[in-house]
Amino acid sequence: MDCCETATFKDQSPEEIKRLLHMVVVGGGPTGVEFAGELQDFFENDLRKWIPEIANNFHVTLVEALPQVLPMFSKNLIDYTEQTFKEETIEIRTKTMVKNVTEKYIEAEYVDAAGVKQLDKIPYGLLVWATGNALRPVVKDLMSQIPAQKDSRRGLVVNEYLVVKGAENVWAIGDCAIANYAPTAQVASQEGAFLARLFNQMAKTDEIQEELSLLSEKQAVAANKELRDVIFSDIKELQKRLRRVKQMGPFEYSHQGSLAYIGSEKAVADISWFTGNLASGGQLTYLFWRSAYLSMCFSTRNRVLVIMDWMKSYVFGRDVSRE
Repeated sequence: MDCCETATFKDQSPEEIKRLLHMVVVGGGPTGVEFAGELQDFFENDLRKWIPEIANNFHVTLVEALPQVLPMFSKNLIDYTEQTFKEETIEIRTKTMVKNVTEKYIEAEYVDAAGVKQLDKIPYGLLVWATGNALRPVVKDLMSQIPAQKDSRRGLVVNEYLVVKGAENVWAIGDCAIANYAPTAQVASQEGAFLARLFNQMAKTDEIQEELSLLSEKQAVAANKELRDVIFSDIKELQKRLRRVKQMGPFEYSHQGSLAYIGSEKAVADISWFTGNLASGGQLTYLFWRSAYLSMCFSTRNRVLVIMDWMKSYVFGRDVSRE
C-alpha cells in the first residue's frame, strides 16, 4: 500500500511511478506462484477500485532461475499456470538468476538468444523473496566442526535415519538438512513426525532395558525355582517388546501431492492416486485447494475464523487498515 500511495503523490517522475508499482516475486515454487496470484487478485478486486490512477502502471513479475515455474508439477499443469498468468498480465521471467539486491532494483543474470549471459537491472517497489534460504550461522558453525561435512555447501548431510553424518545423537531436518528429497514443507513435516516416533521408541528402549536389568537382579537372588521361572518369563516378554521397538525402519517420504493457487480463483493440483498421479486445474480445483487448506487448520475455531475471513474479504474486500 505504501508503494501504491506514494506513486500517486505529485511531481513523481514516470520512471519512479513505474518502479513503485512494479511488484517483483523471486521464486517460482508454490509459495512464489501463490503470492504473485494473490497480489494480482488484490489489484484487480480492490486496488483498481480504490486507486484507479495506478491501473496503467501496476505490474507483477515472477522471477525464477529454473526453465519453468512449479517444477514439481506435471508439464500440462505448468503450461496451464503459465497461460493463466499470461491472461492475468503477470510476467514470468524464467532462466533468470538474481545476483544482487539493492534498495531500488535487483541485478539478474539471464542468457539471451545468442547464448550470451546478460546482466539486467530490474527496478521494483516491492520485492518478495520466496526462494531458498542461506544457511543459519549455527548450522555453518556445526558444519565447520564436523570433518564429514567439509564438502557440503547447502546444509547438513544426513543418513536414512536423519542423523547428521560424522556426529552422534545429532539429527537434522528441514532446510538445514540435505536428504534425498526436495526441501519442501511436506517433507519437513513428515521428517518431524518420523523423529517424534523415533525419540519415543528410544525412550521406550531405555525404559525396557532398565526393567530388564532390574529383573535380572531379582532373578539372581530369587528364593526358589518357581519364582525364578516367573521372572524369566517376564524377561522373555520384555525382550520380545524390545525387539519390536528396535524394528523401526529408516525415514521414507510419502508424497501426498502438490497444490498451488494461481489467481483468478483457479488452482492446480497434482495428487498421488493409487499407482499414478491425478492432475487437474481450474475453479473446481480451487475449491478443493480451499477445502485442503481448511483441513490443515488445527482446530474447529481456526476453521471458522478462516471461513469468516474469506467471506468478509469476498463481500467487503481485503482489509488494509493499519493501527
